[in-house]
Amino acid sequence: MDCGLCELIQCLAALAVVVLILVILIAHFSASGMVDLRRHEKEKYFLSADGEKEAFPSIQDPHTRELSVVVPSYNEELRLPAMMEEAMEYLETRQKQQPSFTYEVIVVDDGSKDKTTEVALNYTKKYGADKVRVLTLVKNRGKGGAVRMGTLSSRGKLVLMADADGATKFTDIEKVESGLRDISPKPDNMAISCGSRAHLEEESVAQRSVFRTFLMYGFHFLVWFFCVKGIRDTQCGFKLFTREAALKTFSSLHVERWAFDVELLYIAQCFKIPIAEVAVNWTEIEGSKLVPFWSWLQMGLDLVFIRLRYITGAWKLESPRKAD
Repeated sequence: MDCGLCELIQCLAALAVVVLILVILIAHFSASGMVDLRRHEKEKYFLSADGEKEAFPSIQDPHTRELSVVVPSYNEELRLPAMMEEAMEYLETRQKQQPSFTYEVIVVDDGSKDKTTEVALNYTKKYGADKVRVLTLVKNRGKGGAVRMGTLSSRGKLVLMADADGATKFTDIEKVESGLRDISPKPDNMAISCGSRAHLEEESVAQRSVFRTFLMYGFHFLVWFFCVKGIRDTQCGFKLFTREAALKTFSSLHVERWAFDVELLYIAQCFKIPIAEVAVNWTEIEGSKLVPFWSWLQMGLDLVFIRLRYITGAWKLESPRKAD
């Protein structure tokens, strides 16, 4: 082999090692060690149908409802009504058929700049604050932060995360509930059931451009390689938790933006919480907040950093603690 080529290979190898070390150092020292569970004083309260302030409960309290539905919403004044109409129709019908079934919907306005809170409060006025509560965050935290704040304020024995765009049919909750029931055993009553769109990829029902398909499969590979094994679709925004699993996982969550689902499931697997993956109906809805290239790039970087930060000890799995 030519000496010049050998030297080039050695230089490239050395450069790769230096870059890897730099990435590890950046991942470690740029990490915020503690999970931020603090909330602004205004975020501790919701408004009743009469406009009175009432304090949110804590997920560490005993459950008082069968189901909590947490809906993260950022600038969703246009898409939220369709989702809420579908969800409330299902939940109200189910309660009439099963009087013992109780529920709440928590709409988390993630620092929106539009009238998301006002739109959501219309449902509080219609159904009462015992069924629909609005948590308005003072500033935008990201979807993961919004879901966490809503979850930590929930009363349900089960906690469902559902997107405000209504891309998944709400009646598919019965599928994820069935998946949760089928998990046995549930250590300390902890289990998670994830809605999945993987079957749509195989059947080419969800149409994507070649570029988006390439990004999608690249993201799937990074998820599998760095963080989560055995779950084909980590990003579907339709996930059902037992109360115990929600408390355990969300108390350790650091990532508050798009890749939070991956860290959430990584945490669950670290705690050996069983996870079911259940096929659900899904339709792509216009108005996605994802910017195709930059959002995927950000998620890819988050995946690498998630793994490195846990490996280097910058992040640790937390014991559940009270939010401020």
